[in-house]
Amino acid sequence: MAGKILAGVIVVFALVTGVAVYWLQEYAYYEPVRFQPGAEIALTPIEGDTPEVILAENVTGIDANSSPLRFRACFTTPLTHGMLSETYRAYEGAEPLNAPSWFDCFDAAAIGAALERGEALAFLGQANITYGIDRVVAVMPDGRAFAWNQMNACGAKVFNGEAPPENCPPAPAATPAATPTATPAEVPKE
Repeated sequence: MAGKILAGVIVVFALVTGVAVYWLQEYAYYEPVRFQPGAEIALTPIEGDTPEVILAENVTGIDANSSPLRFRACFTTPLTHGMLSETYRAYEGAEPLNAPSWFDCFDAAAIGAALERGEALAFLGQANITYGIDRVVAVMPDGRAFAWNQMNACGAKVFNGEAPPENCPPAPAATPAATPTATPAEVPKE
């Protein structure tokens, strides 16, 4: 009888732990992002290092202060691939990170597949938006576009405990939390 009770306790504990882990990964920490009107999305021009605001509509995003890699955004832009390619820096090695399932406008697998096929183009939004993390923007041919934060080569080395490559800015004494250009919106507490 004691063995059955112990087994039941273990099963219940495992279920509670599984639900907690799922909730923490999918819902905890995320907040909607309130973008500054008229300055929602920026790209880094080929000539220069200061990101420039682009035309963006229907911008929606999420972020969390628990990691600088949790930022995701979806929007549309009337800018064409030709115009974007001639004006803004391409981003090599763009790999969209998964978003929570409830943020359904951002499908990392579909975006990644479109990038691999050359249908979508990736651009540098802002280098080192926080040390070692770049803002990446991918644009589809129909104007749908997506933004996320991705670790760059400097961050990959430093966050792994190694010295940064020579072409990297000096690593901060302690890696800062995300400093997104947008701030989390006020969310009413229940």
